[in-house]
Amino acid sequence: MRKQDKVIIWPAYFDLTRSREDGRRVPKSIAVASPKIAEVKEAAEKLSLACELFPDAVYPKASWLKTGMVLVEKKGSKNQTIMMIAKQLSNMRSVAKVE
Repeated sequence: MRKQDKVIIWPAYFDLTRSREDGRRVPKSIAVASPKIAEVKEAAEKLSLACELFPDAVYPKASWLKTGMVLVEKKGSKNQTIMMIAKQLSNMRSVAKVE
């Protein structure tokens, strides 16, 4: 039985270098270049979302790369959860640039 309260989040969803066809799920304005799975997990944790890391998971659209995935507690729809994480990732990257 599927868990309806959790969603799978792949780093490719937030990757500025990917097209929508290649798996990006957020607008380029809040996407980041080459997001790491640890960054995605950290962003989810900063949003107080329970999450579990699977570092050896393979993204289906790029089966030759082990990018990992994060199983995240869902807030609203999957798309709303993805957008929340994307905004947090973008904020984390912009703060890191300033420091």
